[in-house]
Amino acid sequence: MTDDIVASVVRQWQAVNPELDTGPMELIGRINRCAALLQQAEDAPLRAAGLTRAEFDLLGAVRRTDRELTPGELARETFSSGAAVTKRLRVLQERGLVDRRSDDRDRRVNHIRLTEEGRALVDMLLPRQLAYERTVLSGLDEQSRARLSAQLSELLVQLEGRIGGVRH
Repeated sequence: MTDDIVASVVRQWQAVNPELDTGPMELIGRINRCAALLQQAEDAPLRAAGLTRAEFDLLGAVRRTDRELTPGELARETFSSGAAVTKRLRVLQERGLVDRRSDDRDRRVNHIRLTEEGRALVDMLLPRQLAYERTVLSGLDEQSRARLSAQLSELLVQLEGRIGGVRH
């Protein structure tokens, strides 16, 4: 088995400081590197549709909840800032993928829903995206994927509790 980039970095640190415990770096470094590589790769079907991952996440949040959402709810659903959500919604609205409706009681509150075009785009793209991701992960057998998923879920629950992420 060939070494990954993190193993090389760890060896370099151990050469200059043999007493250094690089265990956390080995895990977090690999998670971060995998996330960066997956983010570059997984967006191929989305880029073909002219969407960023963040824009697709907003569309997907509205689609999977199957109801109108406020920008604040979208920020929580997608782990994004309010300003980022506002900017992305403007782009999606200009493309005709989402509509905004003012709240009947509070005009400062908007409700976001997918247009027919937005719903059709999500419904067409999601199976393609999942097929692409399945191909990206095809080097791992089903048992390895299940084990890794369970371990990452355990880590995520710990981090969400400790660092203060939103739990759904």
